[in-house]
Amino acid sequence: MELHYKTRGTCSYQINLVVEDGVIRDASFEGGCRGNTQGLAALIKGMKVEDVISRCEGIQCRNGTSCPDQLAQALKSIQ
Repeated sequence: MELHYKTRGTCSYQINLVVEDGVIRDASFEGGCRGNTQGLAALIKGMKVEDVISRCEGIQCRNGTSCPDQLAQALKSIQ
């Protein structure tokens, strides 16, 4: 499944994901801090969706959210 999630309250404006059998196969962020978003995307590849949600949900940067939190929200939208 491919997901293109429009973020809210972060510097990145979209998260692109490919999820197969509950595992993240590919991830990328549009906008945001390039090093941080590339690093986050690299770290989550091969991880189970529920593990990424539990680790990233609730992390705050600004506006009551963050790129990792928005990633968790994107993943929750497909569960």
